[in-house]
Amino acid sequence: MGAARASRGISALCVALATVAAMAAVLAGRSALAASEPAGRGIHEGVASCAGSSCHSRQVDSGVNVRQNELITWQDPSSPAGVHSRAWRVLTEPRAQAIARKMGIGAAQDAKECLGCHADPAPVGLRGAKFQLDDGVGCEACHGGSSNWLASHRTVGGSHAANVANGMKALENPKVRAGVCLDCHFGGSKPGQFVTHQIMAAGHPRVSFELDLFSSLQQHWDVDADYVKRKGYAGGVRTWAVGQAMAVERSLTLYSEPGRGQGAFPEFYFFDCHSCHRDIQDDPKARPQWQANPGRPIPSGQPPFNDENMIMLSAAAKAVSPGLATRFDADSKAFHVALGRDKAESVRAASRLAGSARALSDAFAGHSFTRGETLAMLDAVLNGEIAKRYTDYTGSAQAVMAADTLLNALVSSGQADRGAVDRIRPNLTAAYAQVRDPNAYRSDAFRASMAQVAQAARSLK
Repeated sequence: MGAARASRGISALCVALATVAAMAAVLAGRSALAASEPAGRGIHEGVASCAGSSCHSRQVDSGVNVRQNELITWQDPSSPAGVHSRAWRVLTEPRAQAIARKMGIGAAQDAKECLGCHADPAPVGLRGAKFQLDDGVGCEACHGGSSNWLASHRTVGGSHAANVANGMKALENPKVRAGVCLDCHFGGSKPGQFVTHQIMAAGHPRVSFELDLFSSLQQHWDVDADYVKRKGYAGGVRTWAVGQAMAVERSLTLYSEPGRGQGAFPEFYFFDCHSCHRDIQDDPKARPQWQANPGRPIPSGQPPFNDENMIMLSAAAKAVSPGLATRFDADSKAFHVALGRDKAESVRAASRLAGSARALSDAFAGHSFTRGETLAMLDAVLNGEIAKRYTDYTGSAQAVMAADTLLNALVSSGQADRGAVDRIRPNLTAAYAQVRDPNAYRSDAFRASMAQVAQAARSLK
């Protein structure tokens, strides 16, 4: 997955892009409820149920199939690896308290608008005796309530397949992982899992999503022969491509849900932040900041839909499935046109585009990416028509992360020499610098920087 990215300064960018209650009493009759719950709806027994030196709380890597120090990684007090354990605690800090105060929702650590993502969202009736809301995003928030699979998980000779059959989420499957991560890192339909424009206006960070990068920074597992035998291995390219496709589908599905809006205004969460939040100058000699974008046939003055994941998905599709790429690009342009005409028409167009994204996620999920296809995707991200679409900060930030992901995948799969990729790193670092501060972003400087990455990457062919 490229865990070494943190040493190249990517952690700070990820945190900037992705920074994302009262203690409930345990209900009586929990055992009876557990017995009646279907697989996938088990009781969330709490982080403590995963602890212990013989389970996942060794002080050091066990050196065998499973590290067994996963909780230590999860509890890391400062690095991105520990952000899930800190998720509830940040609600008690001044920034979160100020957001809650502006919104009039009481204390942030008690507010349903916050707890859907800053804690394990298990409903009260599915919380076990060791469940603690202030554990933040604990193990079961991602792996699923453990009451039905904890015993088989502990059993000597037990299998991952048996655990999954009993309700554990198969996070090695990039579609399953994306579905789980998107709920908080992009938005979902469950209570407290959608960061509205109102919440961002009160001070919440902008939300962005890149599945392989997030996986790398949270990685607490080793992909060795045993892992591959038990679970298979999707690889970084497939994880990235599926993540992009599912992010597009999720954004369009949420956009199409009724009731998204605030009074006479649409839900601005879906639109590119920097199309409105930028310098306003009355000087007639000032250079206009709006730029034509070949992927978005919209007039100046119309807020553009945030298409950062659409751009990356188009690049991936062109390299792997040209037919679906043509369909996706046509549906994408039709959606942008419809946004300027009529809400109902835009919802219909969003549904068609979501269908194209879904078809691509299905195609990617079952595809083994070759070296040639990975290089073609890298080339598409860095050059040609796709590169002309880097007119906004969000798409540009996704592009440099994508280039990093694809280069790392080439090295980790043995399809590119590490030394050759390392010689591209200075150019990639310069491109990262162009998107470190959204307020300092300049599209022409970014495109020039990516052109330098493209020139350096030609050595890989």
